[in-house]
Amino acid sequence: MSVELGINPLTWTNDDLASLGEETPLETCLAEGRQAGFAGFELGHKFPRDPEVLKPILNRHQLKLVSGWHSLFLLDRSVEEEIENVQEHLNLLKAMGCKVMVTCELTHHVHGNQSVPVAHRTPFPPARWGEFAEKLNAFADYTLSQGVRVAYHHHMGTLIQNERELDELMNRTDSQVGLLLDTGHLTFAGADPVAVARRWSDRICHVHCKDIRADVLRDARNSKLSFLDAVLNGAFTVPGDGCVDYPGVFKVLKAADYSGWLVVEAEQDPVVANPLAYATLGYRNLQNFAREAQLI
Repeated sequence: MSVELGINPLTWTNDDLASLGEETPLETCLAEGRQAGFAGFELGHKFPRDPEVLKPILNRHQLKLVSGWHSLFLLDRSVEEEIENVQEHLNLLKAMGCKVMVTCELTHHVHGNQSVPVAHRTPFPPARWGEFAEKLNAFADYTLSQGVRVAYHHHMGTLIQNERELDELMNRTDSQVGLLLDTGHLTFAGADPVAVARRWSDRICHVHCKDIRADVLRDARNSKLSFLDAVLNGAFTVPGDGCVDYPGVFKVLKAADYSGWLVVEAEQDPVVANPLAYATLGYRNLQNFAREAQLI
């Protein structure tokens, strides 16, 4: 596939903090996302999970389904249990024509707990890398056999958060485990998205375009905020409205002949950051960056 521009419904309504955008119906998200210019949406908690129900809704707005998040618990489950657990989600993605599945190991995660500072998250247990890599390879083998590639999401507040842990994951797993490059989470974790993209360009199969307000990030770190409190304070924003070097990242993607989705995923408080205004700004900036890099 060529490169397409999509958005996550976090701009309107938040999966980790349901009070954000709780009153906003799915129809508003889809209508405004399409109005802003996007070709597709990732799944959110307000989306129906029956493809026969979801297809006509998206078709009515001339939108595609981009992908959807699956929470892994491979440190607590067997591969067989994880495969059984993913079936309904995998079948939905397959039916909707999705090529990647966003996945993240959530054993011991704290990103959804507003009372726990992200600085206090549990790092990956070194003794379990071999086991985890073997399990993730096997799980990714299965989903790929069904036509959907794992796109592993390094994420603040989870076991695989920083650059060292991400490198360890990529070094220990095989190519069926794709990388979801999230520019915002890398920056939050203190990494350089351009350097990480360059190092793992052959594994990148999905991209989340989340920008960072550097002053808010500094305060979040100094104040040892939880992930959700950093969100509420405005740490994240849309591409081009923060400090991330998108021309540099996209130059790497172009050199690697990247094919797939570029997804605006910038959770903010919708009362403070008007969703349509920020979706429109995000689309315009993302389109400009992608055009300048000749990705579209």
